[in-house]
Amino acid sequence: MASDIPELTDDEETALHELELGIEGLRKAHGYLVHFHHATGRAMNHLQAAESNLREAGHDEFADHIRDEILPSGVLGDDRWTYELLETFEEEFFEDVLAFEQAVCESVAEGERHVKERRQQRRWRKRARD
Repeated sequence: MASDIPELTDDEETALHELELGIEGLRKAHGYLVHFHHATGRAMNHLQAAESNLREAGHDEFADHIRDEILPSGVLGDDRWTYELLETFEEEFFEDVLAFEQAVCESVAEGERHVKERRQQRRWRKRARD
């Protein structure tokens, strides 16, 4: 981190701030995807248990449907599982966006992030001392 905040135009500061907010939103979306992935996995474990219970109760046709149709299928309509969605998001999209953010920060703000917040922090600390 640089010892001083880089001098930016208002447009540059706003653009960097919007970029940072976008990244933060994508981080939140990633968390939702992880939660979706885990919740789906837990649900599938319950369906697997239901398969066993149905079979033990003599309902082989229902147990077979869970085994053959529900459990192996993907939840995304094209037989993709949630881990595949998560991997695609992480490896094919989010990594590229993070690299782009880093390149922009290096080029525009000497590698600094959260420039708007740093300026606000400086102003508020100065105001408290005055």
